[in-house]
Amino acid sequence: MHDFVVVGCGPAGSRFARRASEAGHDVLAFEQGTVGEPLACSGHVSTDIWEYTPEGAREELLQNEVYGARFHLGGADSEAHPFYKDDPVSNVIDRVGLDKLLAEAARDAGVDLREDHTVVGVEEHTDHVSVEVRGPDGVETHEAKFVAGCDGPNSRVRRELDLPEPDELLHGVLGFDPEPDHGEFVDVHLTVPEFFAWRIPRGEAGVEYGLAMGPNDDVRERFDALTAEYGADTENRCSGLIPIGPPDSVTGRRSFLIGDAAAQTKPFTGGGILYGMTAADHAARTIDPDDPATLDDYETAWRDDLRNEIRLGHVVRAGYSFPELLQRVGMKAFEGEIGVHMDRPTSVFSTDQLKALLSRS
Repeated sequence: MHDFVVVGCGPAGSRFARRASEAGHDVLAFEQGTVGEPLACSGHVSTDIWEYTPEGAREELLQNEVYGARFHLGGADSEAHPFYKDDPVSNVIDRVGLDKLLAEAARDAGVDLREDHTVVGVEEHTDHVSVEVRGPDGVETHEAKFVAGCDGPNSRVRRELDLPEPDELLHGVLGFDPEPDHGEFVDVHLTVPEFFAWRIPRGEAGVEYGLAMGPNDDVRERFDALTAEYGADTENRCSGLIPIGPPDSVTGRRSFLIGDAAAQTKPFTGGGILYGMTAADHAARTIDPDDPATLDDYETAWRDDLRNEIRLGHVVRAGYSFPELLQRVGMKAFEGEIGVHMDRPTSVFSTDQLKALLSRS
């Protein structure tokens, strides 16, 4: 019997599998198709990403460095409100490459990671879980002490075990213009209901355009309008769901969720790579496969770490729906040099942010 079966090998799943294997546990992991494909997530990440990757990852994956963001209350030609640092605020990376690299690191740590295996059933029992998987050789059943659901917004593990759903699911759309752009700023447009649209320069890889909003029939029409404003010729379009708001519990009797399956995402951007891998580390550290009671330790650990960030993230997001006049006044008041961390909204109250504000006076 395995210690853990991991369902889903995105960043959160591969990170947990690797860490659990390094701790001496027997880990079997499944990915529905090919790791990293199809792309359904932005490659705009904080510089902290390199703390979670193997040596040499930055040189392999980095596409561009970003120093700030220009916020717009209208289209491409509208007034821009810049927020920036002297050092890179964030990085743009090869997103598919990240998934593949993290999966390979898990394999190197001893994880039995199998691609092209779709989990079709999960059952919890008193002393184990059984996971039914359809692979190239047919359907097979595996037993483990625990199952880790790292299988995204539409988590099969969550549904099979009737675990609570995220508070909200947004619909995101991405598209890529292959024309190289080494710009140092991303553009953020507060022009869609409840969320925003974006333009991200990716160096030689081109430009990423995207938007997210509540499920609505005009998501693609709004995306087309965004790219038309910039005169962009996009290709390789993709779409997916973005979970916002973790439920009150992300654990069962012998199961637990990590990453998008648990809605461990930033409410103000929808990004979940860093939060998911942070939670994965907590899971690997706290969950003992021989003691189901340690699931409570995981719930406590990841919430203590991310609770305030998620709560304040909801406050930031609320600003996207403020009346335009109030938004404009707020941006005028705070635009300029900043000292905040893109994944940590609590850094608004940091010494670095205070220094940035004082430097303007």
